[in-house]
Amino acid sequence: MYDPDLSKVRFTGPLAEFAPGWREMLIAQGYVSCSAANKLQLAAHLSRWLHARDLGAGELTPPVINDFLAERRATYTNQKSLEALEPFLDYLRSLEAIPGLEPAVPVTAQEVLLAEYQNYLLVRRGLSTPVIAAYGHWITPFLDYLQGLGCRVQDDEVTGETVAGYLTSRLAGLSRKSAKMTTSVLRSFLGFIHAAGYSTASLAAAVPPIVSWRQSGLPQPLGQDETAALLSAVDRNTTAGMRDYAVVLLLLRMALRCQEVADLQLRDVDWVSGAVVVHGKGGRIDTLPLPVDVGTALADYLQHARPPKIKAKEMFIRVRAPFRGLTPTSVTYIVARLAETAGIGTVYGHRLRHTAASKVLNAGASMEEVAQFLRHASTETSMIYAKTDMTRLAGLARPWPQMEALP
Repeated sequence: MYDPDLSKVRFTGPLAEFAPGWREMLIAQGYVSCSAANKLQLAAHLSRWLHARDLGAGELTPPVINDFLAERRATYTNQKSLEALEPFLDYLRSLEAIPGLEPAVPVTAQEVLLAEYQNYLLVRRGLSTPVIAAYGHWITPFLDYLQGLGCRVQDDEVTGETVAGYLTSRLAGLSRKSAKMTTSVLRSFLGFIHAAGYSTASLAAAVPPIVSWRQSGLPQPLGQDETAALLSAVDRNTTAGMRDYAVVLLLLRMALRCQEVADLQLRDVDWVSGAVVVHGKGGRIDTLPLPVDVGTALADYLQHARPPKIKAKEMFIRVRAPFRGLTPTSVTYIVARLAETAGIGTVYGHRLRHTAASKVLNAGASMEEVAQFLRHASTETSMIYAKTDMTRLAGLARPWPQMEALP
């Protein structure tokens, strides 16, 4: 197998001084020799290209980067995208060797309005950055709709009829959850344009509520056999398997959310006291006891599977380079992949939280205890699990009426 010598990748030009550090970074991030050599050769090409044009590192701006990639695509068959070059650019930016990325400046009237709305959500509503981004996603179709009509929000041209027309055309093809998000965000946006003086009347009341009975759904916990099959699907003799087993136990035994598993850091586990700090929704922080089997799985992962010499603070790391922390999507994908292997159908990470809650409730815990276990702010949020408490529901079942035998 070809194993290139990384030290033989030659650098000339303004970026040559950064070659040793970039080489060490690639090795530290776990790239195999071939992949690391490709990354080094791409960086070396960029340095030669800059030198040929008498450009320095400080002149490596987005337009210059685009010009380089355009020329590389004409003559190279690999490593020719911005995605391929971005790790090296990020490394240079971390050293402040090249200009940092400038935030996008709103240009069109729609972009300016969206920026104002998002600033309103940040300053006046105090929403978090991910939530603000989500609101921007959900309100964009409405802004596109207004643009198609030639309707300017800033000129007080949005009316109740405009809102009704949008909802009529938009809601029919949406699920109940998407429809609720659409109307909720639209209501928020209409409140914003009134507060900003773009609308003389508050049109929020023009958005009808989406009928959705509280607690109408039914949690779908895994059965005992399905849970056993899911755990058996993990190959704990592999690096990925040891990580995945610890991830599944955190979801299944401690009822953590996928986001909470992804956010777990090395410093959050107190091995002496047997406790773990969980960073929950809304900035909530809880210290929970660490079950013995979960702690054992975590210890096995840290000792035998987590990539060594990695400076990442996250507990769970990708098994392939570049080594970085898992995302919530990665966590739920682990569960989905194992469920497919186990042959139990489509299962995502949050369903393991349902399974843990239902198991605790069926073991005799009260609703207050279930709410504490799930770290819900209100017991009402946990009431939906009462539908899965078969033991206590059985006591409410009336006997089937017996018919008298016909003569």
